[in-house]
Amino acid sequence: MRPLRYSINVTLDGCCDHQVGVPDEELHRHFADELERADALLFGRVTYEMMEAAWRQPATGTWPDWMADWMIPFARTIDRAEKYVVSGTLDQADWNAELVQGDLEKAVRQLKSEPGQGLFVGGVTLPLALADLGLIDEYEFVVQPIVAGHGPTLFAGLSERLELQLVGRQEFRAGAVALRYQPSRVTV
Repeated sequence: MRPLRYSINVTLDGCCDHQVGVPDEELHRHFADELERADALLFGRVTYEMMEAAWRQPATGTWPDWMADWMIPFARTIDRAEKYVVSGTLDQADWNAELVQGDLEKAVRQLKSEPGQGLFVGGVTLPLALADLGLIDEYEFVVQPIVAGHGPTLFAGLSERLELQLVGRQEFRAGAVALRYQPSRVTV
């Protein structure tokens, strides 16, 4: 069974607005390495569309002017990755993507049961649903040294408390800290 990993940038006050705490070169390398550990990416519609707008290589083959050279390895990694898009509103998805519709729990359990290194999920809304279903095997919060004071927060509306065990920590030069957790397993 391949694990489902969740990773997100978050500020000290729990904001996960993608425009706050934009990763630097070191963090782009980190996230590219993380994506390489996954057989496929799992996104909700909003995250899929946001990532596609930013990281899909244009048909010309030339990356946009705003993209620094050090962003290109991350861009290439996410551009070529297989993707699954959970959506009840999209009729189709391209960009190496397949739609996931219907029973979320059943569909994700099926994806996890396939052989491979793992799946990677991003975003805010879909991970909340997956956490409620107990389907996330690893959480990584890359805490940025910023207090945003606004924006969406992680896991607002979670139905039950989620207990996690710290399994890894990595500090970055710019002051961000990646904290990796696994759900605590209750033994009877």
